[in-house]
Amino acid sequence: MSGPLYLGAFHFDGDPGELLLGYHRLLEQFPIDALDVHLCITHGNGLTVFDACPTKAIHEQFTKSDTFLDAVAGAGLPAPRIESLGDVQVAHLREEVRP
Repeated sequence: MSGPLYLGAFHFDGDPGELLLGYHRLLEQFPIDALDVHLCITHGNGLTVFDACPTKAIHEQFTKSDTFLDAVAGAGLPAPRIESLGDVQVAHLREEVRP
């Protein structure tokens, strides 16, 4: 990570198993190499995706873009509740985790 990143959370409510299938369809629409920090977590109420952008402005622009909104709808996901979290100060991941 070369500089600060801005972290947002995308909360999708519903059945975690069904949402996870839609999430994988969504992820196929974006090159994995373009993701700086990206985490997908399932929980009792659904699924939350944590994703970082280079700046808050880019995060806000992307989350309102037709590219993102069309990709979410095309993957069969409901519109997420988007939470702007803040600047990433430190990020460390020992290795990629994939089920």
